[in-house]
Amino acid sequence: MDQTGNELNVTYITLAGHVEVHKYRYLYFVIMFTVYILIICSNSIIVYLICIHKSLHEPMYIFIAALLLNSILFSTAIYPKLLIDFLSEKQIISYPACLFQGFIYYSFGGSEFLLLSAMAYDRYVSICKPLQYPTIMRMTTVKVTLILAWILPACQLLGTAILNATIKICKSVLNGIYCDNAVSKLSCGNTTAQNVLGVVILLNIALLPMLFIVFTYARILIISYNSSKDVKKKAAQTCVPHLLVLINFSILCTFDVVKNRVESDLPKTVRLIMTLQLIVYHPLFNPIIYGLAMKEISKHLKVLIYQDKLN
Repeated sequence: MDQTGNELNVTYITLAGHVEVHKYRYLYFVIMFTVYILIICSNSIIVYLICIHKSLHEPMYIFIAALLLNSILFSTAIYPKLLIDFLSEKQIISYPACLFQGFIYYSFGGSEFLLLSAMAYDRYVSICKPLQYPTIMRMTTVKVTLILAWILPACQLLGTAILNATIKICKSVLNGIYCDNAVSKLSCGNTTAQNVLGVVILLNIALLPMLFIVFTYARILIISYNSSKDVKKKAAQTCVPHLLVLINFSILCTFDVVKNRVESDLPKTVRLIMTLQLIVYHPLFNPIIYGLAMKEISKHLKVLIYQDKLN
C-alpha cells in the first residue's frame, strides 16, 4: 500500500469476517467444499431432468431450470474464492476482484427476483387465463424473459461497479468473508452517488418485482378461492413451492441488508452465521423444494434414483 496524505492506495482488501480460520481451516474447508458439491449436484440433477424430458419442456419448468442454474452461478461466484481463503495464511482479495465478485453476487441475486416474477406471472396466466396461456406464454416470450432476467440486473449494477472503481479507498479491511455492498464503506470520499444509485437499483430489481409477485399471487388466491376444487388443487400444487422459495429468498435478502447496515452492532460470530445463511441455505433449499413438491419433477427424480440403484 502506498500512502499519500490521509488516503491509502489499497491494492488488496483483507476479508476479516472469518472466525478462527487458522484453527479450524481444514474443518471449514471440508464442510464448505461438501456444501458446494451438494449445491452443484442437487441443482444440476433437476436441471438435467428438465432438459431431457419433453414433458417438462413447459414455461413453468424452464423457469425452474433457469432459477436453479442461477443458484449454481451465484454459488460459483462465492465458493471457489472462499475455499482458497480457508487454506491461505491471509484472507485477501484485490480491489478490482472484490468489485467484480460483488457485481456478480448482486447481479445473480437480482436475476433471482426477476425469475421469480416471471414464474409468478406464468402461474397467473395458467390459472387465471388458461385459454390464453398458449398464446401469451409462447417459447419466444420465455426466451426473451430469461435473457432480460439475466441482463437487466447486470446492466443496472454496472453503473455502481464503475463508480466504486473510480473512488479512492482509505481502509483495507472488509468485515465479511466475501465482497458485497459493504465495500463502499472502505471509501474515504463521498459515496452519495453510489448510495442513491444503490437504492434505485434495489427498487428496480428487488422491491418492484416483489410487489408484482405479491399482487400476482393475490389475484391467483382470489380467483382460485372462487373456482372449482381442480383449480384450487392446481394452484396449490404449482404455487406453494414458488411461494416457499420466494419467502425464503426474501428473508435471506433481508439478512444481507441488515448485516451491512448494523455491522458494528453485530458480534463477529453472529455476522458470520447470517452470511452463511445466504450462501448455504438458499442454493440447497431450491432443488429440495422443487424436487419434492413439484409432482412431475418428483416423478422423474424417483425414476432416476431407482435406475441408479438397479445399476
